[in-house]
Parts: sequence; C-alpha cells; structure tokens
Amino acid sequence: MEPIIKVTDVYAGYSPNKAVLKQVNLKVYPYDFIGIIGPNGGGKSTLLKLILGLLQPFSGSITFNTQQNYAPANLGYLPQISSSDKSFPIKVIDVVLSGLMGKKGLIKPYTRSEKEQARELLHFVKLDKYANSAIGQLSGGQMQRVYLCRAIINNPEVLILDEPNNFVDKQFEAELYDLLLELNKKMAILLVSHDVGTISSFIKTIACVNESLHYHNTNKISEEILKTYHCPIELITHGHVPHRVLHNH
Repeated sequence: MEPIIKVTDVYAGYSPNKAVLKQVNLKVYPYDFIGIIGPNGGGKSTLLKLILGLLQPFSGSITFNTQQNYAPANLGYLPQISSSDKSFPIKVIDVVLSGLMGKKGLIKPYTRSEKEQARELLHFVKLDKYANSAIGQLSGGQMQRVYLCRAIINNPEVLILDEPNNFVDKQFEAELYDLLLELNKKMAILLVSHDVGTISSFIKTIACVNESLHYHNTNKISEEILKTYHCPIELITHGHVPHRVLHNH
C-alpha cells in the first residue's frame, strides 16, 4: 500500500540559521489515526504547516500521492478554535459550505446538491436544526462540530486536527472523538493534542515531535520510551486508565 503523505528527511524552520525540525520522516497511510504529541515549541505546528503546504522545507521532500512539495485538495483541516470565532456574522450552513471555496472559488454559487451535502453533514453531527442559526449562537462544542463539517465537506483523504479539544466542554469532547472514530472508517486522521491520556483510547499510533520525530506503531507509550526520545511527558496511571500530563515547559 502506498502512503498518502510521505515526509522524507525534512529539515524546516523559520530562519535559515535555525531548524525547528531536523531529519523528520513520517508516512501516512489510508485509515491511519496518528496522534501527534510533544512539547510547546517542539515543532508540531511546523509539521502541520509543512503538510498543509504553508511552509516549504529547507531540505528533504514531502510527497502527496507521488507529487512532491505540493499540498493536494484532499486534505481537510480543523484549526484551533477560540471564542473570537463566535463574533463572525455568518450562518452555520454557510460556515460548512465555505469548506468548498478552495475548489469553487469565491464567485460561483453553491449548488442544490452541495447545500444538501452540507445539511447531511450537520445531521451527522446532530446540528441540522441549527443550519440557519448564526454561528455565534452555538456553544464551543457545537462550533467545533460545525468546523469539523467544513473540514470534511470535500471528502478528504486525510483529516488534520490541531488541538480539537480546546474550547469545548467534556461532554462535547467525548462526542467529538466518537465522530472521529466514524470518520476514520473513511479517511486517515492526524490529531495534534497535549491530552495524550484522552486520545490514547482513539488513536492507532503515536508520533512524538520534539525537534525530531519518533513514530510508534502503537497507541501506548511507556515512560522509558519518552525518556529515550526526550519527550517531556509524564505518565501517571490510575487503575486501568492511563493519564498523561505535561511537565512545565
């Protein structure tokens, strides 16, 4: 099976004299569910920017379905969401449809089938009754699900999520991960998170990013592995449920 995304010996950063990422290698295959963990400043956001085509590497290559250094249209992206997103005057269904702009541009009107697809996605996340509501009327968890719909309306091969549990309460956080499990039956998922204790129940494998990248073909990481790779995460276990918290850094 060929990887959808292949990152090979990549060095990257924002200043030619200082690489944030060094000799990074990663392969993303269909139906992967990879949790990306690591400290602040370790390079997680830089890795996302490289994959999304927002940053070019100093050296090495990024291949998307055999095309080098080109971010394809089959990526869905859910960025971090904050309370400021609630102030934008737009209907919920229009937020979802805005995910088609990369394909359609700003001028072409949305077709009936595209609007129906948007409504079906809102039904999938149990928000269809809010389709014509202003986005600002929704809770943080509801907004997160709306932006998830926007990220997947193009039927991406890979869905990328940056700290999706920010700005949501625990109830909606659990519902969000249940939705991701359903989506993983159709697409690969890259999930950046500090909350390793929560995501370990859902992800399949883990990539620890701290200047370099260390990939583990499992959703379980021992304290010994973290020490070896200088990943500043402490493992604390209560009963059968692993909880992981970050050191101060």
